[in-house]
Amino acid sequence: MILAAGRGERLKPLTDRIPKPLIEVGGQPLIEHHLQALSRAGVSEVVINISWLGEQIRSHLGDGSRWNLSIAYSPEPPGALETAGGIRRALPLLDSECFLVISGDVLTDFDFGYLVGRRPSGLAHLVMVDNPPHHQHGDFNLAPDGALQIEGMPRLTYSGIGIFHSNLFVDVDPEVPMPLRPLLEQAIGRRQLSGEHYRGKWMDIGTLERLHVARQLN
Repeated sequence: MILAAGRGERLKPLTDRIPKPLIEVGGQPLIEHHLQALSRAGVSEVVINISWLGEQIRSHLGDGSRWNLSIAYSPEPPGALETAGGIRRALPLLDSECFLVISGDVLTDFDFGYLVGRRPSGLAHLVMVDNPPHHQHGDFNLAPDGALQIEGMPRLTYSGIGIFHSNLFVDVDPEVPMPLRPLLEQAIGRRQLSGEHYRGKWMDIGTLERLHVARQLN
């Protein structure tokens, strides 16, 4: 699943007319970087949630056949459902207990094939990265045994890439906005959240300044 429903408030005025996943970096829309990488990794079916200017995304990507993929769309109401709510709403389309989730606004060379077909030992397995300048305190500590912890040092940042089990979302209302972090913290409390540290290329294209940097580097 590629998360693509966000409004992109910090990328205004660009996102007043273009949905964030269709913003170009390196000569192509952000979301196409993911689709190409997923196709190379052997993925055949992708679900994309859409809300703000979502029909532009659907019109541009179509059925996914250009990348040898089958794309299904999960429309959300105006304002979207945030990360957990959007995933919960899309579960009937995902048709699997475990699935890969990718944030549509990150740019990375991470090999998705490494995660395809894997099952988390608990409720989710997250790819963590070094803390970027705009998020210096990070999200979680990665223990030597691979468990993620709320406390502890050093802290790393969740990359927006992970393998999730559908049971993580069982109590989420598919009609109500719900962020992901509370669910992750609950899973940590039950020792059901693991992670790994990725040290390769990764950028969060969340602001105009970071978009400018990404375009200079790609």
